[in-house]
Amino acid sequence: MGFKERLKEKRLEAGLTQAELAEKVSVTARTIQNYEMGSRKPGNMKVVGDIATVLGTTPEYLLTSADVYSVEAHQKGGAKAARNIDELVGEVTGLFAGGQLSEDALEGAMRALNDAYWMAKEKNKKFTPKKYRQQEE
Repeated sequence: MGFKERLKEKRLEAGLTQAELAEKVSVTARTIQNYEMGSRKPGNMKVVGDIATVLGTTPEYLLTSADVYSVEAHQKGGAKAARNIDELVGEVTGLFAGGQLSEDALEGAMRALNDAYWMAKEKNKKFTPKKYRQQEE
């Protein structure tokens, strides 16, 4: 069960509509709808924390480890980085879906690939023309 299913489950348990939840966490009803459909994930952990607080649960319950990587990637590199990480995590999860790795080993493999993605992205900045580089903060 992923973020979208857990979000909907907890929202229904709390007896809230999508619009009511959205109002309580200061996002649009469409945003909650997109989260529950799985077409969008939260862009930062603050939103996840706010949703968890309103629903009486924890961010750790709402997010799988793959979701955490996606949210972190969105915070760090935007929507494109989040899509890339989602794809990478999906491929890794599929690769080891036969159950030959323990949960801890799978988590370690995903963490290592996530770290490798960000190191490669940083290293390859020098090959991006200056006019396309994002301003460093």
